[in-house]
Amino acid sequence: MSSSSSMPSKLCCSLSVISTTPLQQFKQPQLKVSVLSSPQLKISSGSSLLFNPIISSSTKLKKKSSLFHVQSQKQQQQQGEVIQAPYPTSDSNTSSKLVFVVGGSGGVGQLVVASLLDRNIKSRLLLRDPEKATTLFGTQDEDKMQVLKGDTRNPDDLDSSMFEGVTHVIICTGTTAFPSRRWDGDNTPERVDFEGVRNLVSVLPSSIKRVVLVSSIGVTKCNELPWNIMNLFGVLKFKKMGEESVRGSGLPFTIIRAGRLTDGPYTSYDLNTLLKATAGQRRAVLIGQGDKLVGEVSRLVVAEACIQVLDIEFTEGQIYEINSVEGEGPGSDQQKWRELFKVPQTT
Repeated sequence: MSSSSSMPSKLCCSLSVISTTPLQQFKQPQLKVSVLSSPQLKISSGSSLLFNPIISSSTKLKKKSSLFHVQSQKQQQQQGEVIQAPYPTSDSNTSSKLVFVVGGSGGVGQLVVASLLDRNIKSRLLLRDPEKATTLFGTQDEDKMQVLKGDTRNPDDLDSSMFEGVTHVIICTGTTAFPSRRWDGDNTPERVDFEGVRNLVSVLPSSIKRVVLVSSIGVTKCNELPWNIMNLFGVLKFKKMGEESVRGSGLPFTIIRAGRLTDGPYTSYDLNTLLKATAGQRRAVLIGQGDKLVGEVSRLVVAEACIQVLDIEFTEGQIYEINSVEGEGPGSDQQKWRELFKVPQTT
C-alpha cells in the first residue's frame, strides 16, 4: 500500500513459491547533463548536475508542461550513485514500447523506471519536479528517457498531446493513509488516488495498449476490520474510486493491488548498497484475486509485476493482489511470472 501503517501479515491459504537464481547487481555509468545557462546543483556523491528545460520541437505540449531533455556527455570520473534496476536483464535490444510513467520518483515508480532503462525500454515520465529524474536515474539520452513537468491533480497540466507515441502507461502515484507532511499542498488520498487518476485517464488516447494501475489490497473491504481503520481518512475508498476510473475508461488495463509495501522507499544516493541488502529477502511472489490476500510485498516485486503484465496478454482486464514472502522469486523471468498470474490464489 502507499502508506506506512501496519496491516495483518499472515496469509491463511495454500501458497506456491516459484524460485529462480539469485539476483546480480551491476552499475550503469552516470552521465553529465548538458549545460546551457542554469544554476549548478551539488549532490552528496560529488557529482555536479546542471538542468535546462527545453521544449521539444517534435512533441506538441501545452504551455504548462515542459519537456526536459537529459542529454549524455562523457562519463564523469567520479560517479554518483543512481537508481539501478532491481532485476538486471541481459537483453540489449531496443524495445518498440514507449511507457508513460506517472509517479516515477516514488517508492515503486523509481524502480519501474530503473527497470525500463535496464531493458532499453523508452520511458516518458510525468513529474512535479523534473530535476528529480536526473538525481534518481543519472542522466539519459532523450531516446531513452524523457521527462515532463506536470501534476495529475491539475487537469490543466494534462493534454492528449503528451501521449504522442506512447504505447503503455504505468500509474504509481500515491500518498499516506493518515495525515502526514506528505499531505501538505493538498496531497491527500482524494486528490492523488482518485482525482489525479481520473484526470489522467480522461486524456489518454484510445491507442494505448495497456494501462497499469498500482492500487491496494483491502479496497473492497472498507467496512471490515482492520481495513476500516486503514480507511479512517478514506485512502481505500479513494483508491477504489481510482480503480473504477481506470476500469470505466474503455482502455485495456491491469490493476495491481499491493500489500503493505516493504523494501524502500529508497531516498539514499547509495541505492546499490540498499539493493544488495534486500536482494535475498521477500522475493517469493504470491498472486491472488478477489481481494483475499493479506500481507506485505516488496516494492521491488510490485515494480517488476507492473512491467511483466505489459507482455502477458491474459492479464488484460484483470485485477490482481500481490504479496511476497522471504525466499527467491521469479526475478525477471517472464515464463515464471506467467505461471504465477495464470493460477492466482482465490481463497
